[in-house]
Amino acid sequence: MPKTTKPVSERRLAANRANAAHSTGPRTPEGKTRSSRNSRKHGFAAAKFAVVRLEELDSLENLRADAIATYRPVNSQELFAVERISLAQLSLLRCAELEAGLHTAAMNETVAPDGLPANLLSDDLTRDIRVSRSQNRSLCLAVGFERLVGKSEAWNRDGRYCACQATAPRSA
Repeated sequence: MPKTTKPVSERRLAANRANAAHSTGPRTPEGKTRSSRNSRKHGFAAAKFAVVRLEELDSLENLRADAIATYRPVNSQELFAVERISLAQLSLLRCAELEAGLHTAAMNETVAPDGLPANLLSDDLTRDIRVSRSQNRSLCLAVGFERLVGKSEAWNRDGRYCACQATAPRSA
């Protein structure tokens, strides 16, 4: 049912215009930033993006605060974009943590019960040259990687996940 309105009197219209002249909106950068968020329906709640027992609740909030200080958004759209930057940063950090965990698991596959690497470069290959500790570690990582790939698709999925995080926007 349509709402009917009474016509506004000339006196009331003049009073409204006079009052509107006094109210021109926020003037300070802080007031404008606060006002730009008036129409947001859903606030950015960093806690809903944190992974339990992996990240501190304030890790994303810290990334967000740093991005806001760096880019200084002036309206809700810019603030949204800056929040997306902080989410992307968190995703990239997660990829690095996941990769570190997978590499650790690969190394763990090659450690013997005595704690020493079970796979070292063979004497036939290295008889006449000096071999560094890091070269033997690289071999252990490769052997462990090979063993884990045979057991699981985790490495393939990790590669796809991290590639997607680095290139494509996610929905929040």
